[in-house]
Amino acid sequence: MKILVVNVNTTQSMTELIGNAARKVANRDTEIVALTPRFGAESIEGNYESYIAAVAVMDCVRHYPGSFDAIIQAGYGEHGREGLQELFDVPVVDITEAAAATALFLGHQYSVVTTLDRAVPLIENRLLLSGLDRKCASVRSTGLAVLELESDPEGAMTSIVREAQRAVADDHAEVICLGCGGMAELDRRVQEATGVPVVDGVTAAVKIAESLVHLGLKTSKIRTYAPPRKKHITLGGVG
Repeated sequence: MKILVVNVNTTQSMTELIGNAARKVANRDTEIVALTPRFGAESIEGNYESYIAAVAVMDCVRHYPGSFDAIIQAGYGEHGREGLQELFDVPVVDITEAAAATALFLGHQYSVVTTLDRAVPLIENRLLLSGLDRKCASVRSTGLAVLELESDPEGAMTSIVREAQRAVADDHAEVICLGCGGMAELDRRVQEATGVPVVDGVTAAVKIAESLVHLGLKTSKIRTYAPPRKKHITLGGVG
């Protein structure tokens, strides 16, 4: 089985972090291919960059030279998953939805701890669109820029733990979801600090994707995610 794990930004070190996290939980017979888009922003922190990332991720997968069995979109609260589902019939798993769906098996309510406050509405909208918002106690911002997760990891960890603890104490969250692909591999430390289950969207997405492939399930093409109608599309040299 081969799973493409696509970073939504162009920071190669973050792609490597996400890929390493995915490989740690993947089955032995699963090949994880971590991909970086060939254009876009170095970090995604708003709607403008997110829409660019959506096109960049679709472009990245369309130009992948080999076959694959599933796709993971490794951006939290980002646009584009539906477009991937139109383009491909393999399972497409978004880490936002993977984390939230997994959290529902572990507690009554979950909270998301993310980066900048401006990312909160994007995540709330993604959860609403996917029908996972009802059990969301809160989406909390640490105030961190995405790239601070790499430049100041200990300071970032302190901020993430602080907001996770507040989510448990003040919002009655019973599960914490880490709301950024760059937070992959931080779940254990946050879990130790809060005493509740902590879900990383990247690793959750890997296990969900593997399960769908093993079950022989693919994206339905009968209506919503039918292939795009054939027509001329101009993408300014991108497509």
